[in-house]
Amino acid sequence: MKAIWNDQVVAESDETIVIEGNHYFPPEAIKKEYYHKTDYHTVCPWKGTASYFSLKVDGKENKDAAWYYPETKEMAKKFENYVAFWKGVEVTE
Repeated sequence: MKAIWNDQVVAESDETIVIEGNHYFPPEAIKKEYYHKTDYHTVCPWKGTASYFSLKVDGKENKDAAWYYPETKEMAKKFENYVAFWKGVEVTE
């Protein structure tokens, strides 16, 4: 699977985990040079508190376009620190 934004592959892996229709990429699959942590957080009742990254590619920014759970609840441990996308990031095979 590949995550693409602004014509750039920002993550790639054959080992994503699909949760609630979203592909979660292992942390080592992201291309860190495009990711910048933000102060935005959301809470999921069964996963825990999500942290967000903005993507910056070729001078353009996609604010809070990727999220991950740095400390999950017990039921979500298998994808702790895995990264998922929204806001126009295309996830494709």
